[in-house]
Amino acid sequence: MRYRAFLAAKLAAAGVALYGLLLLLNWIIPPATVYNVSPGEKDFHKLLAPLDDGGLRLWSWVALLGWFLLATVAVYFILRDQRYRCRVCLRRLRMPVETGSWGQMLQLGRPRVEYICPYGHGTLKADEVQISGLATPEWTQQSGDMWEDLYASSREDGRK
Repeated sequence: MRYRAFLAAKLAAAGVALYGLLLLLNWIIPPATVYNVSPGEKDFHKLLAPLDDGGLRLWSWVALLGWFLLATVAVYFILRDQRYRCRVCLRRLRMPVETGSWGQMLQLGRPRVEYICPYGHGTLKADEVQISGLATPEWTQQSGDMWEDLYASSREDGRK
């Protein structure tokens, strides 16, 4: 629950900042002038008047396109940052370990990267390269005591 609330808070903060930037753009860009031209009018200045502020209209569309790209990049980086956070303590996952090999894919499987929470809450196993569609990373929560899980394999061998 806390993991999703943190994501919602980041998206809301970015939304407020981007909406403020959009209001600033709306305040800076003047409204378009409207000309009333009757169909039988022969005054060419009034007929070509909407083209007077064409350069301003072009830059306003470029500014809106830039705002849209900024919003898209912001959402992408928020989701990317959230993906590599611990589901329990919300800290960034550390210590990436690469497993598998492209050369030995049939024996070892596709290459993956495993991240671990520095406080031992769990591990995240993500594909190194996403080939087919959206593959969600696999989060494995630890039992509680990280050191107990790490020393379990040495106890099975009879070592202490």
